[in-house]
Amino acid sequence: MLLVSYTGAPLEAGLDEAGRGCLAGPVFAAAVLLPPDFRSQYLNDSKQLTARRRELVRTEICREAVAWAVAEASVAEIATLNIAQASYLAMHRATDQLRPTPVHLLVDGNRFRPHPTLPHTCIVGGDGLYRHIAAASVLAKTFRDDRMRELAVAHPAYGWEQNAGYPTAAHRAAIREHGPTEHHRMGFRLL
Repeated sequence: MLLVSYTGAPLEAGLDEAGRGCLAGPVFAAAVLLPPDFRSQYLNDSKQLTARRRELVRTEICREAVAWAVAEASVAEIATLNIAQASYLAMHRATDQLRPTPVHLLVDGNRFRPHPTLPHTCIVGGDGLYRHIAAASVLAKTFRDDRMRELAVAHPAYGWEQNAGYPTAAHRAAIREHGPTEHHRMGFRLL
């Protein structure tokens, strides 16, 4: 069961990312402020939902959230900063788009680069415990999947519409056969 709030603050935002472990594509992050009475039958960690249910929940979040934002860090930023710092950059970008501004951030995971003006709490497994984080998980995942489907149109050999850039056997076989694209993370072990 997902809890309503961690601190009880009405303007508490959940943060999560998608795509840290991928071989290709940007890393995405989402920040979400939910109203206290938000209810969704299927809201959970995005990894626990089918693609169909993620899309259903995404529609509910986008329609009913007090505020939500999605941001990304590019493959070039990942190469320059490293994947952890690029993830934090995307989270900061998403947070900075929220209106109203949150008073506290709930971050999925055990590490975070502190936001310059907002306190935060890191929660391991938070996307399965707190609705704000679960909502951010769903938005980050679905918006990133959309981007990878767009990139797959120009690069159909890699199966990004199905694997979203993750290191599947088929994705690695395509890299061996066709070489990497400009969307591959060259600092990662591609093969």
